[in-house]
Amino acid sequence: MGHLTTLTGVVVLASMLIPEAAAQSCSGVTGRYQPKMGSGYRSSVLATGLRQPRHIVVDSAGNLLVAEGGSQGVRRLVLQDNGNIVCVQSNTQIVSGSTNHGIALSADGKTLFTSNLASVTAYSYDAATGQVGTGKQIVTGMSFQGTHPTRAITTSKWSPDTILVARGSQSNIDTSTTQQSAARSMIKSFSISQGLQTAHNYNTGGEVLAWGLRNIVGMTEDPIYGGFWSVENQMDDLRLNGRDIHTDNPAERLSYHGVLNATTNRYKGLNYGYPSCVPAWDPQNVGISGLLVGGLFKPDGVPNVAADECANSRMTGRLHFHAHTAPLDIKFNKNSTSAYIAFHGSWNRNPADGYRVTRVDFQDGQPVHGVTSKTAQIPVMENSNIGGCPNSCFRPVGLDFDQKGRLFVSSDTSGEIYVIYGA
Repeated sequence: MGHLTTLTGVVVLASMLIPEAAAQSCSGVTGRYQPKMGSGYRSSVLATGLRQPRHIVVDSAGNLLVAEGGSQGVRRLVLQDNGNIVCVQSNTQIVSGSTNHGIALSADGKTLFTSNLASVTAYSYDAATGQVGTGKQIVTGMSFQGTHPTRAITTSKWSPDTILVARGSQSNIDTSTTQQSAARSMIKSFSISQGLQTAHNYNTGGEVLAWGLRNIVGMTEDPIYGGFWSVENQMDDLRLNGRDIHTDNPAERLSYHGVLNATTNRYKGLNYGYPSCVPAWDPQNVGISGLLVGGLFKPDGVPNVAADECANSRMTGRLHFHAHTAPLDIKFNKNSTSAYIAFHGSWNRNPADGYRVTRVDFQDGQPVHGVTSKTAQIPVMENSNIGGCPNSCFRPVGLDFDQKGRLFVSSDTSGEIYVIYGA
């Protein structure tokens, strides 16, 4: 796989919205939607006509690599500055037919990783030319039967030989994941160098970083403090004692997993409760005395646990978010003062919620807000008409920063890449 195939018939350059100024754009094209931007931010549409763009990564030369869904492969967008906006100089396919969601680069930028529902594949990669080598599977065994086919992946700069792979549940309530041996609803770490020699089997290999996590679709590492973080999509159609409480429960979750290369990591291997215990977003609606935001409780239809297990024996998140907003990615800015989160949006609540990018402020490696806060999110980029979602709006999926501090955002349903300035 060393050739480049140029995409034809796809529009890749688009307009930008600049408050209180004449609109500027790259040559030729306007995006489908006009986002509402938070204070201090502005945006442009970098690319349109893509095929379900999912996670994205900026390479060491400043090019944007995009994993397209449905086994469409990886596209390389070579970028150039045009005044105070960024445009696409060329758009080529560099990997075909092997991805459905995940993409990552090694710490030195010379190896490209992609994931599909069954495996993780590594390619040698030249950021200057876009050339890739022949793919080699380094993690296998993740067969898919159910509703969560994404396999989020990321690498570590603090532990450069490590790749992290998340595998979600195979159903809304996956009862077998009460046992680690199910090898689902967890994050595992694997040695890259060993995988290049002999592929790891996800079911039996690697180390469990965290489990009891229903569906992790976004993971990242703090560039300054080294902490590893994940965002989780929690359970749908929740009931408690026969009562429907699903509109505002359970909470989506931001979880902390320690520093990967630490000599002692007390967070390593912790169980976060799924499928038996879920976190509250609206404790009053749950109706359990003393329950706080993020507190774990046992709903109907899940495997039985001891009376105090949810409260005392399972790890909860560091921050929590509105039910069913579906966080799919998280990235820190370069000085780790903020983490940005892409919320793909709800299908399991009415009215709809999500469909936005928000910011969470950090200090000394941890969120400024406390665990029970409901006000930690700061608006960055939202749909002007959320009533048009999910079919007639942008739906954020992947995030990544370039060295100039520009934040790139993919929208799978609209086939677009946005750029946020001021992040």
